[in-house]
Amino acid sequence: MSENSSPSTAALPIAVVGAGPIGLAAAAHLLERGLEPLVLEAGPSAASAVRAWGHVRLFSAWSELVDPAAARLLEPAGWTRPEPTRYPTGAEWVEWYLQPLADVLGERVRYSTTVTGAARRGRDRMVDSGREDQPFTLHTRDADGIEVRLQVRAIIDATGTFTSPNPLGSDGLPAAGEHAHRDRISYLAPDTADPSVRTRHAGRRTAVVGSGHSALTALLSLADLAEDEPGTRAVWVLRRGQVGNAFGGGESDELPARGALGLRAKEAVTAGHIEVVQGFRTERVEAGSGQVVLVADDGRRIEGLDHVIGLTGFRPDHSWQSELRLTLDERLQAPVKLAPLIDPNQHSCGTVYPHGVAELGHHEQGVFLVGMKSYGRAPTFLAMTGYEQVRSVAAALAGDHEAAARVELTLPDTGVCGGAGLFDDADADPDAAQSEGGCCTTPVPAPLSIGPGTGIGAPSPSSSSC
Repeated sequence: MSENSSPSTAALPIAVVGAGPIGLAAAAHLLERGLEPLVLEAGPSAASAVRAWGHVRLFSAWSELVDPAAARLLEPAGWTRPEPTRYPTGAEWVEWYLQPLADVLGERVRYSTTVTGAARRGRDRMVDSGREDQPFTLHTRDADGIEVRLQVRAIIDATGTFTSPNPLGSDGLPAAGEHAHRDRISYLAPDTADPSVRTRHAGRRTAVVGSGHSALTALLSLADLAEDEPGTRAVWVLRRGQVGNAFGGGESDELPARGALGLRAKEAVTAGHIEVVQGFRTERVEAGSGQVVLVADDGRRIEGLDHVIGLTGFRPDHSWQSELRLTLDERLQAPVKLAPLIDPNQHSCGTVYPHGVAELGHHEQGVFLVGMKSYGRAPTFLAMTGYEQVRSVAAALAGDHEAAARVELTLPDTGVCGGAGLFDDADADPDAAQSEGGCCTTPVPAPLSIGPGTGIGAPSPSSSSC
């Protein structure tokens, strides 16, 4: 009998919450182990979060974006593996891999099903007696508001962090007025090919708050828009006192695509397309003459803003797990054994080694946070790492402890989280981009050739980039 099961629970399915890249991979690994997954997806189709940033090209190539067990499940159904050296957009990742994988899983995936709570059957988090002998009860709600209770043997949480963006407030809490002015605030790099998004920013002044590659992607999209739409202006709002390494390492960056992104952003700032405001810690959002005003904690004001884009990272949502005994790091909100291995103060994506069930466990046996959710507030997650996580978890749930403890992922020297990172640039050479190196080595500097009007970047919530 496999781990964390009794005669009364062994026949129950294993819940996988979230039908994104890692959740679907988890289901594939469970099936391969002879275990029955039940995938619960809040959206109406697979990979809802990836679809939201489908216009962005990933930093990772197809060779790093397809889980081995998922491929083995797909191939008998006639699926053709995409060219391994190419870099898909989020939309292509969904169309050519994620949705087909969900389709093969069939009725094991339930869409429009939101998990609102989880607990041991008949036990709140205070009760010790007989706790581990009880299955889990998931409280769910469908699109019509109908509530259903499901009993499951174990829970694999692959819900990610995309739905919980960090607020504008510099103390980790929403700035005063942030909620009141939510109609002028968004938290995603804009897709200026979308007519409604284009109208929102064309000929207007937009502030972008944040210093990561999502912020740079947004700024370059706005700079490109300004070439076609006069009067379009972008303000880059940095909490740090100087730009410093916000542009990345340029041609020496450990991520070639990130380096290219930073170089082009630096060019846009130098050319005057992007105004930079440094050392600005947002405290309030106020109304002002039909626009909004950002106010810093030192009293400085950025006035005349038509829209604000907050790109300051993401955080996990544990609200539906309040009756489970999770063991989380107090800073990162990641599993306590995993946290020191992924701390962004110490690690980049190239220095986080593969890990599995031993680092993902909690006091509550049978509950696992995987994928981006497992990293809490750390931004260094890779899809390949998530695939290794769920391989290990599935092995453990099947009782194969030797396989669960074994590391089966070997990160290549180059290309793990590097890539073209280009928005539909027909002139980009993904093979050349891959040869420049990845996050695990220092790339060989190479001349950059970036066509006009080409945005570069990858979104922070992507499970394939650092």
